[in-house]
Amino acid sequence: MVLVAGGLLTTIAVSRAEDAPPMTANAAETIRLWDGAAPGALGTADHDVPVVAWWPAAKQATPSAALVICPGGGYGHLADHEGSDYARWLNTHGISAFVLRYRLGSKGYRHPVMLSDVSRAIRLVRHSHERFAVDPKRVGVMGSSAGGHLALTSCIHGASGEEQAADPIDRVSSRPDVGVLCYPVVSMLAEKTHGGSRKNLLGEAPDEEVARQLSGELAAHENVPPLFIWHTWEDKAVKLEPILELCVKLKSHARPYELHVYETGRHGLGLGVRPYDPLKTLHPWTVECHRWLAAQGF
Repeated sequence: MVLVAGGLLTTIAVSRAEDAPPMTANAAETIRLWDGAAPGALGTADHDVPVVAWWPAAKQATPSAALVICPGGGYGHLADHEGSDYARWLNTHGISAFVLRYRLGSKGYRHPVMLSDVSRAIRLVRHSHERFAVDPKRVGVMGSSAGGHLALTSCIHGASGEEQAADPIDRVSSRPDVGVLCYPVVSMLAEKTHGGSRKNLLGEAPDEEVARQLSGELAAHENVPPLFIWHTWEDKAVKLEPILELCVKLKSHARPYELHVYETGRHGLGLGVRPYDPLKTLHPWTVECHRWLAAQGF
């Protein structure tokens, strides 16, 4: 395993679309991100309606932290084990989870629709924090593979609220307080990226300037929140090099991060156990991430 922490390197719903994960099994509620049609919607089918499945933490004396979860799937589908399984795991640690069904490139959507969806989800959680019993100052984002790219994009391009917005949800910030990135796609440059994710997000002939803006190793800045990142050397689907470049970029801006690179593990590893079973031993990243989240106040 290679551990990079803050720059030090040492060796050591209640309906379901056909592409959407069954996010709502045991979830408290599935919540539309917009009351009416979502901005830029191409239709009214389930895959045109972005939602979050709310997985509340057990009732506590004080509001819980919360993570909005972006499942992976190359921006073409959504992987349930990177959604509801993560939510169950977070719940065992007293963290509320909101599994996001964002709109997909396989259904005709392109950037910035996906960023709009995750931004709205973060805003919704903060705006309705009393209803959800969460702390609006402890709302993070989590994602795997292409979902990790979407989570990272929100960490880089999240925006403060618009004070004069007609919709009160839009008056709230969409900047996550932390980010958890699991084997994330980081770059959208053709030679570095996951080809399917780039095509689904940006189309057949993307604007290269937009691709650069969506490449974390180039676009990260001094306001990126603390990040927990993990990957495996064995993963052949998502390149490790852009992740390392991202960490160098974060270090240059004095932004904290923790990186774990494990030697073995296929792409899409998730918790290491499918389906999630609290009685089984999960992948070691879960232990490290739990420790890190606690250190961040989550």
